[in-house]
Amino acid sequence: MAADLISKARAGDGDAFRELTEPHRRELQVHCYRMLGSVQDAEDALQDTLLAAWQGFAGFEGRASLRTWLYRIATNRCLNARRSASRRPAKKWDVPNVAPPEPTRLGEVVWLEPFPDALLEGAIDAPLGPEARYEQTEAISLAFVTALQALPPRQLAVLILRDVLGFHANEVADMLDSSVESVKSALKRARVSLQHRGPTAGGREPAPASASPSEDAIVAKFVRAWESADLDALVALLTDDVFMSMPPMPFEYEGRDVVARFCASIFRSGRRFDLVPTRANGQPAFGAYLRAPNGISHGIGLYVLTLTGDRICALARFENSVLPWFGLPRSLPSP
Repeated sequence: MAADLISKARAGDGDAFRELTEPHRRELQVHCYRMLGSVQDAEDALQDTLLAAWQGFAGFEGRASLRTWLYRIATNRCLNARRSASRRPAKKWDVPNVAPPEPTRLGEVVWLEPFPDALLEGAIDAPLGPEARYEQTEAISLAFVTALQALPPRQLAVLILRDVLGFHANEVADMLDSSVESVKSALKRARVSLQHRGPTAGGREPAPASASPSEDAIVAKFVRAWESADLDALVALLTDDVFMSMPPMPFEYEGRDVVARFCASIFRSGRRFDLVPTRANGQPAFGAYLRAPNGISHGIGLYVLTLTGDRICALARFENSVLPWFGLPRSLPSP
C-alpha cells in the first residue's frame, strides 16, 4: 500500500502525497517549534517543508524512511529560518499605572511563544529512536524550549535530533550533510551549554501528573490567590527560586522576594483578573482577563505555570495575541 502511494505521489498525485505525509504533520510541527521557539515561525517552516517535499518528491529514493526524509527537510528549513530571521525586538514595559521592580536580568529569548496542548495530540507519542535521552513531555516544556533557543543553530539541531528524537549519529550527519565526528562534537558542546543554563526538570522534584488531584489542588490555589489579589496566598505557593518571564518584554525576575514585589505592583494598581484555564507546553495555563468597570473582562495575556512538587517554580506571561491559538475569546461578558 505504501509503495503504491509513493509511486502515485512521485507521478504527481497530490492526494497520495497528503496521505503519506499527514501522519507526520503534527510531530514535524512540534519539531519546528522546538527549533524556532515560535508557533508562527513553526507553522511557516512546516508549510515550507511540505511544499519542498512535494516539489522534490520525485527525488525521494527510499534509502531512508519517509519520516527521516521529512525531518531532514524540516530541520534544514528551520536552520535557514534561524539564519535569516529578524527576531522580534524586545518590547518596552506597557502596563499602565504599574511600576515594576528592577528586573533580575533582561532575557534574550524574547520571541518565545507558548505551544497549545491541543496541537500536541498525536505529536509527542511518535516512536523515538533508541538514543533519545529526554521524556517527550520535558522536551516540550517552556524551560527546555527556552534553553534550546540559546544554542547555536547547528548545535540546536543536533541536540534535538539526537537526544530528543533519538536518531543515530550517522542519520543526523546525513540530514545535515555533515560528518559523524562533527555531529558528535556539536552534541557534546550542546549538552554542556544546556547544563549551564540551570536545572532541568530532572534536577527538581517532579511536577504532579497532568489533571491529577495534586495538580488540580495547586492550580485551584493559584486561581483563588490571583483572582482575589491575595499576595500572601500567592507567595506561599512559590518556590524560593521561582522564576518569572514575560516575552516579548525582556524583564525576568528570579527569587520569591522579587517576584512577590512584582505581583504586589500589579495588585496595588487595583487591577483585578479572571482566569480561564487551558494548557500550554504540557503545563497548566490560563487566559488572563482584566476586569473593566462595565463588568466586561478583556483578555490581556496568557499565564503558563511550571510546577515542582506542590509548588510553582516558574510563571511565564505572554501577550494577548496568543489567546486565539488556545480557543480563548478576546473578552468575557459581564457575569
